[in-house]
Amino acid sequence: MSQTYFTKDHEWVRLEADGLVTVGITDHAQNALGDIVFVELPEPGRSVAKGEACAVVESVKAASDLYAPLTGTVAEHNPAIIDEPALVNSAPEAEGWFFRLRLADPAALNTLLDQDAYREFLESL
Repeated sequence: MSQTYFTKDHEWVRLEADGLVTVGITDHAQNALGDIVFVELPEPGRSVAKGEACAVVESVKAASDLYAPLTGTVAEHNPAIIDEPALVNSAPEAEGWFFRLRLADPAALNTLLDQDAYREFLESL
């Protein structure tokens, strides 16, 4: 069973059975952005540091950076959302994922929010 964590930048991070983490934006984020028309993703093999801008999302409203939620190496990115950016709107926490990371320190997952803490954070906005 996978476990999902969240950031205050409205990203989700799912620990997968293979030890990699899948990263995407939350339903809240895609709602705020509006219709997504373009994404730019990090290339596999790229090392990213927590907090580093590593992807771009463009919508009809604005362009936004996506920040690495944790430090690691990009294992793969999702070509489906390059061809069909609207997947991020229709399935933000499923087929609309952005990239997968091999974490430098798997224990760093504990620095992220769990689902209840993220829900409380949203209610405070």
